[in-house]
Amino acid sequence: MSFLNSRNEYGWFSIIVHWLMAAAVFGLFFLGYFMVDLDYYSPWYNRAPHLHEGLGLLFGALLLVRLVARWLNPPPPPLASLNAMERITARAVHSLFYALMLAIVVSGYLISSAGDRAVPVFNWFSVPSLPLPLEQQEDVAGKWHRWIGWSLVIAGGLHALAAIKHHLVDRDRTLRRIVGL
Repeated sequence: MSFLNSRNEYGWFSIIVHWLMAAAVFGLFFLGYFMVDLDYYSPWYNRAPHLHEGLGLLFGALLLVRLVARWLNPPPPPLASLNAMERITARAVHSLFYALMLAIVVSGYLISSAGDRAVPVFNWFSVPSLPLPLEQQEDVAGKWHRWIGWSLVIAGGLHALAAIKHHLVDRDRTLRRIVGL
């Protein structure tokens, strides 16, 4: 298997980035779900948001890398065994994933940068805030962030179930291609 995608297979780069982003989506979701109920006396009260913000911005950077890589090295087409509806659905779902991932990064940034705050990334560097005159920016972006997060995780779960269906019921190579087998 090559580093880049070929006409029939995903390359190692695409496979690694796919699984890193899947782990990040679910990991960030559960960290966010966990941290919203922390009280002031919890040792994670300050650590969890800092970790969530840093990982979220790294996720955003990885998303940009993935989008550029996808443009420079397109994925292989869907398997010929898929019917027209499956092909349309696959394209729509992947577009939805990219839109949701971009939206969750933007909404998270808007939460963290509200009030003209720079967003630190593990004390390595900070991402400056944009001077946006948005009223209740943190609250509005927070509501969007929560709904986008739930949508992304539910879509990810359905995506995984569809891949398993292709593997166990259809017995095609859909899942094996993104696992690298």
